[in-house]
Amino acid sequence: MQNNFDNCLALLLKSEGGYVNNPKDPGGRTNLGVTQKTWEAWVGRESSEKEIMALTKDQVSPLYKAKYWTACYGPQLPLGVDYAVFDASVNMGVGRAVKLLQESLGCVPDGQIGPRTIQLIDQKNPQNVIEGFSKRKISFYESLPTFATFGKGWLKRVEDVKFAALKMVQ
Repeated sequence: MQNNFDNCLALLLKSEGGYVNNPKDPGGRTNLGVTQKTWEAWVGRESSEKEIMALTKDQVSPLYKAKYWTACYGPQLPLGVDYAVFDASVNMGVGRAVKLLQESLGCVPDGQIGPRTIQLIDQKNPQNVIEGFSKRKISFYESLPTFATFGKGWLKRVEDVKFAALKMVQ
């Protein structure tokens, strides 16, 4: 598969936006989609609010590539599917995103993309994979206790990601 990381990251950062610190968001201080906790784990030290506010694309790109893109098997996935799974991995965690993908394919959701999952993906039209995966994401978001607060934004994001992912397939 071709490397679509830069394109997917650009779309992801557009969705994530800049600095936020919503008291209702369990993620806390976040910039470019990177929470303070995630950033601190990545750099191996505590960070200040000022540091989080000043994060740049160049700083967060290696984190996204290692912790999400590679971890969610982005390089092994077809165009479009890679973006949908990458975006979900950032938003809900790699394990959850992969399990939802596997559920949408009808295989055992173990959170690891192995030969069987790749075989099932390869047997299906990528558009159908994206559609099924998007439906699973919606069901997951609707099950969360914070859906009343963040649900409208999550559902818009699912639609935006689905639209961009389907465009990649064409």
